[in-house]
Amino acid sequence: MVGTATYSERWRIALAVPTTMLGVLLAWALAAPATPQALGMVRALADGLGAVAIGLAALPRLVPGRASSAPDWRSIAAVAAVWSACEAALLVLTAADVENRIATELDVEGLADFVRDINSGRVGIVVLALTLAVAVYAAFRFRTVPANPRGRAVPTGGADVALVLAAVALVLRPITGHMSQQLFGSILAAAHTLAAALWFGLLVAIALTARTRRDWAELLPSYSVWAVRCVIVLGATGVINALVRLGGVGDLLDTGYGRIVVAKLAAFAALVVLGWWWRRTWVVAASAHRTDAEVSLRRAILEACATAAVFGLAAVLAVTA
Repeated sequence: MVGTATYSERWRIALAVPTTMLGVLLAWALAAPATPQALGMVRALADGLGAVAIGLAALPRLVPGRASSAPDWRSIAAVAAVWSACEAALLVLTAADVENRIATELDVEGLADFVRDINSGRVGIVVLALTLAVAVYAAFRFRTVPANPRGRAVPTGGADVALVLAAVALVLRPITGHMSQQLFGSILAAAHTLAAALWFGLLVAIALTARTRRDWAELLPSYSVWAVRCVIVLGATGVINALVRLGGVGDLLDTGYGRIVVAKLAAFAALVVLGWWWRRTWVVAASAHRTDAEVSLRRAILEACATAAVFGLAAVLAVTA
């Protein structure tokens, strides 16, 4: 069918993985002479996958009453399963880092002590449990919820369970980190994390599920409205977070943390300009059914890959003192 994106084309969104790694590598270079930590790379993958899980679970709510709004349970289950694997790896790496060991030297007793006695370990095991719950719940729903071949509206309440579990898992680590020591710090951290997840995750979810011009015409304008809201929240909370962490303007260039902040702000500004331009061109054309699904998919993949690089910068920032 002309104007329909194929399954293989949609999965080109996986190119966001290497661009995430590019963001991590750039952050490592900016943080020099600090030693690169594998924690940053795994954290970036985990955060990105968590955002996609949230986006897939939130997608049925993007356009309420949309006929083909049944959750994509198979994709949610698959993403959550890989997310769980990343969280398990992150738990082991964090435990090894706390004990000044390499991961291969960490024994079961050391991991158990970390989970039992250290706050980051307790948080990590709860996050792992939540991601596993999302994967199991989505797999169960995939096996038990009947298909909707006639395109009739279906209840979306089941997706809300996955959405809440994934959202709690994603924000739990930020809200118990350094910002929790500041007034309203946990609220700001949660808002920043969820805004980033919705901005990135919803776009990936649309790229994975939209097949026709009609799909893009229905979903993209609503996503554009939410993206503007997310950008506003991200900008405000990001500036506050940076001001709290940095001792002064000089630290922006004199410290690894400051240099990563500058790079993240520059990348964020570039994404905002791109979003502004596409809101004036692509969104208008797509909503009028004047843009082929293939074109919309390529643009969504481009923006998602660029945003994923910022996720890489943010992940290293989160583990940089």
